[in-house]
Amino acid sequence: MQALLMAALLAVVLLSRIQEPRRFGNGVLLGLIGVCAALGTVSAVGHFSSPAASAVTAAVAGAVWLSGLVAAALLVANGVTMVRREGTRPASLLALLAGAALLALLALLLSATYLSVRALRAAAGAAVLLGGYGAFLLLCFLGYTLLYRRLAPRPGADYLVVLGAGLDGCEVPPLLVARLDRAVALYRAEEAAGHAPLLLVTGGKGPDESCTEASAMAAHLVAAGCPRERIRLEEKATNTTENLAFSRELMERERPGYHCTVVTSSFHVLRSAVTTRRAGVPGQVVGAPTAGYYWPSAVLREVVATALMYPRVNTAVVLLLAAAGAVAGWRW
Repeated sequence: MQALLMAALLAVVLLSRIQEPRRFGNGVLLGLIGVCAALGTVSAVGHFSSPAASAVTAAVAGAVWLSGLVAAALLVANGVTMVRREGTRPASLLALLAGAALLALLALLLSATYLSVRALRAAAGAAVLLGGYGAFLLLCFLGYTLLYRRLAPRPGADYLVVLGAGLDGCEVPPLLVARLDRAVALYRAEEAAGHAPLLLVTGGKGPDESCTEASAMAAHLVAAGCPRERIRLEEKATNTTENLAFSRELMERERPGYHCTVVTSSFHVLRSAVTTRRAGVPGQVVGAPTAGYYWPSAVLREVVATALMYPRVNTAVVLLLAAAGAVAGWRW
């Protein structure tokens, strides 16, 4: 029965990925396949002899605890690096906060195990299920991001859309330089294949910026050898949703029936793809390289932002898991 369920889920994923690869639900279905496989493994262990089952259970529990400690230590270390390099902006603190939360969860579990306090065990039960759901979403996000990034963009794009990012005054930072360099490489590849795409840079002016992101990006592209007449600017957007919505209006007005390729950072690919689909923009998303130290905090931010795109479902799941975990812990 379990094998049939996994096969059915896999078939749905493959069909959905062919029809519309820009759905986060594809990643969630892949995660559910992993959950089914894990439950199957647990069921198989249950058929072992009692000593063998106990040994396997103890080994798994120890591995989980060790993995949690290692993950927490790595997150805290990365959080310190982020603060040193990027300052104390909220986005820079995510890895540090996640590491601290994981350590707090492990401490709560340890306390609930050795102290016979029902309220403490109820809190631990709720925390475990909520933490598990967070880990599930994280793994779904990472797994499907890796799969989505393997999709090659369709050749012959009418536009290469480069999503903006924060400036240093009016200077283009390394994160944005990487996006522009990837766009230039795509532009030259399209030209070599006989196509003539337009470069569309998008992003408005933030409160701490001296110019619009789009104008700074355009200047960088011109300096890289791209013809100024092949560049289009969208200078009103303040976030990814607006980047794509305003860009869609510009592209539809200039080239009805267009097709585009959207360029962003590697960690931002999946959420941008979901937003691209929701905005009705016909095109795939490709990613530019990102510094390794930046990844943990950036991915955590992306997972949270992606989850917030589905508020009703995630609110319902969180409330259900919190209640179920509290009841189970209380009865423990």
